[in-house]
Amino acid sequence: MSIETIWAPWRLAYVAGDSDEKKPNNSKTDCKEESTQDHQEEKECFLCKYLKEETSQDRKNLLFLRGEQAMVVFNRYPYNNGHMLITPREHLSDLLEIPADVQAECQQLLAQMVTLLRETIQPDGFNIGLNLGSVAGSGLPGHLHWHIVPRWEGDTNFMPVVGNTKVIPQSMEALYDLLSEKLDSADQSQSDSTISNGA
Repeated sequence: MSIETIWAPWRLAYVAGDSDEKKPNNSKTDCKEESTQDHQEEKECFLCKYLKEETSQDRKNLLFLRGEQAMVVFNRYPYNNGHMLITPREHLSDLLEIPADVQAECQQLLAQMVTLLRETIQPDGFNIGLNLGSVAGSGLPGHLHWHIVPRWEGDTNFMPVVGNTKVIPQSMEALYDLLSEKLDSADQSQSDSTISNGA
């Protein structure tokens, strides 16, 4: 039994306490046709494909951050708002293949994204992990990736249990922009601090 996702970005006003945000006319985005196309693209490895594209395409591809040897991508079919993937840039399928310095960068990015999500969307907790191999649930077994899934008290309610439907109250593009702004602001503060400490 699969769970259907309803995108409900207007609900962010209720969740965040901003009553001025207006509800759009259409309440549901049907991902099924898009899903079929994306599954075909996964054969090419969408992570490697995104890396080959110009950085100007990063927002469209939901590629949030390019590190030296690792990157952060939003999950296009999230379990919850803010669901991200941390992955090596190199197409590697097993932990034993990943050099220690690349593993270290992946863990550093994981900690950085948890901090960013905590400060920005205030989840009550996280599920963090990786699936090694398709039998373990990996949808892209050829390119290893860690999942970060923010969790809130009560985020498993009657909707997924009774209706097989999950409501996500914010569009991925809106969250991408919000987190980018927060990350840029944090980088600027750190840069200003370094300059004043060196003065």
